[in-house]
Amino acid sequence: MPRTTSVMGVLLAIAAPLGLIGCGGTDAPAGPDAREILDSPSFATNVVEIFGRRGCTAGNCHGNGQGGLTLGSAAVSHANLVGVAAVGCANETRVIAGDAAGSYLLKKLLGTHPGGCGARMPLGGLQLDNIDIGNITNWIDRGALNN
Repeated sequence: MPRTTSVMGVLLAIAAPLGLIGCGGTDAPAGPDAREILDSPSFATNVVEIFGRRGCTAGNCHGNGQGGLTLGSAAVSHANLVGVAAVGCANETRVIAGDAAGSYLLKKLLGTHPGGCGARMPLGGLQLDNIDIGNITNWIDRGALNN
């Protein structure tokens, strides 16, 4: 019996500090490369990075033109988003420069798009966090520049 107590003690001594590792918040910057909400995000640097990191540019998604939208290079992605009518959803524009709330892209990411216009994006994935949503919103509201 003492051996069991000893093993349990060792396991607890190892597990307790490991459990504390996951207690921090995920929104606080942790260093120079930490993600943060930017006032004026760059499309090519910040927004396209979100699309790539979240799998939107993968071949089985918008890298292959799913839903009539192709996301690839920054130039291709910008040309296919800004001022372009949404496919399969009447009276919606993918990105309205200066109007994030009215832009179909943001509605699809938040799940507030009109009924009958497909699923929330990313399809089958977790909703974007407040940092990614904040950067996409700020990019659109600051004019959806191709920068």
